Amino acid sequence: MREAPVRVAVIVGSVREGRFGPVVADWLAGVAGEHGGFTVDVVDLAEPDLPMVLPAFGATPPPAVVAEVAKVTPRLAAADAFVVVTPEYNHSYPASLKNAIDWHRTEWAAKPVAFVSYGGMSGGLRAVEHLRAVFAELHAVTIRETVSFHGARTRFGPDGTPTDEAAATAAKAMLDQLDWWARSLLAAREVRPYPGA
Repeated sequence: MREAPVRVAVIVGSVREGRFGPVVADWLAGVAGEHGGFTVDVVDLAEPDLPMVLPAFGATPPPAVVAEVAKVTPRLAAADAFVVVTPEYNHSYPASLKNAIDWHRTEWAAKPVAFVSYGGMSGGLRAVEHLRAVFAELHAVTIRETVSFHGARTRFGPDGTPTDEAAATAAKAMLDQLDWWARSLLAAREVRPYPGA
């Protein structure tokens, strides 16, 4: 019997005007769809208007804020795994991404997170290293394999696919690990609720 597909949320972390993130995310979503083990939901953080001011602990946000957060929360909660697509801003990741992460907690717990990064000389890898520490605090498991694009705008053709075949190889290795972790953690959560979140 074939296993059910893993539900993966591909998160577009940049909201900057003229951003390149959707090109990278669309390519990755296509690769994940072809992988055979995933159903993909692309969560673009430019679509909801998540406030930068979080409510006080224990306070209920205003209805307008609840409505905006609700555009994201159920999609993250439904996901078995995540792929975060992030650029590198000033040696780290965008504030929009940290904001979306901070609006949530239990949605990340005991689930795997993979990273696709892009940027200049570093290819966004410094952003990924910072994100690993953030997701560890939220009890998520980060995947060792990553995909990174150095000088990303010059690495994709007009059709939105990378010009270097190594990108597809790296993506497959990452997705294979994401699939393993997602299925293993899902099975564990079904047997025993995770105690840390």
